Amino acid sequence: MAYHSGYGVHGSKHRTRAAPDPPPLFDDTSGGYSSQLGGYPAPGADVAFSVNNLLGDPVASMAMAYGSSIASQGKDMVHKELNRFVSVNKLKYFFAVDTAYVAKKLGLLVFPYTHQNWKMQYSHDVPLPPRKDLNAPDLYIPTMAFITYVLLAGMALGIQQRFSPEVLGLCASTALVWVLMEVLALLLGLYLATVRSELSTFHLLAYSGYKYVGMILSVLTGLLFGSDGYYVALAWTSSALMYFIVRSLRTAASGPDSMGGPAPRQRLQLYLTLGAAAFQPLIIYWLTFQLVR
Repeated sequence: MAYHSGYGVHGSKHRTRAAPDPPPLFDDTSGGYSSQLGGYPAPGADVAFSVNNLLGDPVASMAMAYGSSIASQGKDMVHKELNRFVSVNKLKYFFAVDTAYVAKKLGLLVFPYTHQNWKMQYSHDVPLPPRKDLNAPDLYIPTMAFITYVLLAGMALGIQQRFSPEVLGLCASTALVWVLMEVLALLLGLYLATVRSELSTFHLLAYSGYKYVGMILSVLTGLLFGSDGYYVALAWTSSALMYFIVRSLRTAASGPDSMGGPAPRQRLQLYLTLGAAAFQPLIIYWLTFQLVR
């Protein structure tokens, strides 16, 4: 019994003994953080102090005002230099279209033979925007037609198991480069022929970009009806575009200053217009024949 009593007493003392607390991993400095000598300041206090001092310093305020003035002048200079090369207001004019204009213009590009009046309309010596004048050139149709042509070229290459990003990029860049080269050639021809007209680079870019509509119709017809359908659509769209270009450019180039000019100059204008029109079927065929096989 003494053995069990002693064992019980010893066991009881062993069970009531408390284990020592583990030492803390880090010292608790939250209570005396801000009161310690040489401690770090509260977050944001130094920044707020510096900003207040900066705003309260008249020299710093003058420097900030001077910097804002320089930035404003630089912005105005950038806009001025940009307007020297690309006029934003003129560019907006070529995108002033609506749904009715786009539908009528596409019909005119496909079948221009019954159109009678090709002269652009003016209001107080200012040409009317495309949505109010069917004869006014626009850049909306050429832009959207170019994008559609690139997508259609990708689909045609995919059908032929020849699609790759490199080939599609080559088709898009080739179509764009040909139009830019055509515009440069027309500008050079107008300069050499000393034609005084209101045709600008945007006008020529619009007239040159209308060929994308015929390219789309030719490729679509070729994909649906084969090579025979492609050549029929190519002949139709090319002839329609040639007629449209001759009538539009001849009317636009015959401005008030060019009327009644010498006969050699008028012949040069006619040759330039016919050359630009005759070049359209060649470009359309070159940019579309590899998509229809």
